[in-house]
Amino acid sequence: MTNHSSTPSGYDVVVLGGGVAGCVLAARLSEDPGRSVCLVEAGPDYGPRPQEWPQKLLNARALPRDDVWERHTAFYRIRARVLGGSSCINGAWNTWGSHADHDEWTHAGGRRWSAAALEPYRLRAVDRMGLRTVPDRELSAWALAALAAAGELGYAEVDMGAPGRPGYGRPLLNTADGLRWNAAFAYLDPATRSRPNLTVLAGAVVDRLVVRAGRVHGVHVVVDGQQVTLAADTYVLASGTFGSPAVLLRSGIGPAAHLKETGIRCEADLPGVGANLSDQPGVFIPLSPTDGLNAALAAKERAGELYVSRMLVRAASEHCPDGAWDLHLLPTAGPPLFGKLAPGTYEAGVSAFLMKPVSRGHVRLRSADPLEPPQIDPAFLTDPDGRDLAVLRSGLEKAQQLATVMKPLAAPADAAPVHALADADLRDRVGTYWHPVGTCAMGPADDRQSVVDGEGAVHGVAGLRIADASVLPTVPAANTQLPVLAVAEMLADTLRA
Repeated sequence: MTNHSSTPSGYDVVVLGGGVAGCVLAARLSEDPGRSVCLVEAGPDYGPRPQEWPQKLLNARALPRDDVWERHTAFYRIRARVLGGSSCINGAWNTWGSHADHDEWTHAGGRRWSAAALEPYRLRAVDRMGLRTVPDRELSAWALAALAAAGELGYAEVDMGAPGRPGYGRPLLNTADGLRWNAAFAYLDPATRSRPNLTVLAGAVVDRLVVRAGRVHGVHVVVDGQQVTLAADTYVLASGTFGSPAVLLRSGIGPAAHLKETGIRCEADLPGVGANLSDQPGVFIPLSPTDGLNAALAAKERAGELYVSRMLVRAASEHCPDGAWDLHLLPTAGPPLFGKLAPGTYEAGVSAFLMKPVSRGHVRLRSADPLEPPQIDPAFLTDPDGRDLAVLRSGLEKAQQLATVMKPLAAPADAAPVHALADADLRDRVGTYWHPVGTCAMGPADDRQSVVDGEGAVHGVAGLRIADASVLPTVPAANTQLPVLAVAEMLADTLRA
């Protein structure tokens, strides 16, 4: 049920954040009729029926930007504020990482983070989300040319939604016939919502946890301008890589020095809260479409089947471990992501994304006000040894090779090759894949930079778990939606045990 007016104070579990992970947790934990669950979401809940949702959120051909925390902000700060979270505003792509990713996670969190242990949860998420491979009819002339070019360059065709190796292929999609099928639809369907033990509390901003003597005793949320206190046996934070550390910091859980600067009493000195921010930066190589490509794209758009991107290449730089990949090469062609072009003309190019960055940024508070956005520094391409820049240049060279094979459809727009630009110029061109992780990283209790253990339990704070992308100590060599779905499925099982 959805409850907006009267709010019971006590539950077995309160899930704080109704994004991708929160939807999984609420659905799985409420499968036990004897466990009461409250799912708290700051944004709106548009209900279980797609026909009642805003059309912009349903359109799988676009990246909607209405239901977000901040409008007209820095590109890397975009985060959803709606039930279903990023699955409502992202590219609806689902890919999986390499075995090297799981080696990193297993080192931090134990055997349940191995590729083999997570495989059943990957399959469970694929099934529940109804993920499917890109159908042939959704491939534009540009996408078809990119698939052929990747094969011509010697890349092998691979399954992008499963463990594997470098190569090219089509991602798995949570869309059908242009309809975006988000995590709220998949996990909070009418049958799930009808459970009497599940409450969905939308329009409720999490202020802070009430922490005393190393235990959480409640959580303050703001509903319609009024503070409401919820109580539970277990609190699960799933507010995302930017939101989860902000809630912890407002609750006095984090670096003692930063909390003192912000005027917040320190309840648990955990220096890793808000640290270790890792996202996947990338640079776009613009190309000038031929008249023929523009005409083909226009015809596809008139048919209602034009998608900007429908394939990608997993590539390995010289710095990458054998059998893994540290780059995504992404050919795109269609309406521009930013700005507009004249009717019948389109933007085309190839992006290189750095999938395993070394650079680390941070999230900090500006104040204790839950409505004030946090200070976010992604610190793209700032590692002192310059490895990220070197890997990105390698990726841009490989992207240029792909573009060269596709030259009959689009010519270079820049006189000089992008990979040869000066460091400062490359940094000026950096964008993001929108896959931040790591700000509440898991690790052993004796690691001062770790925040949670392998089950998501917060070090030194009883009754509190975190179950979202923020616990990943390193970003996978993948789009993060499917990994987060699988991780949430796994962590839900640890809570049900």
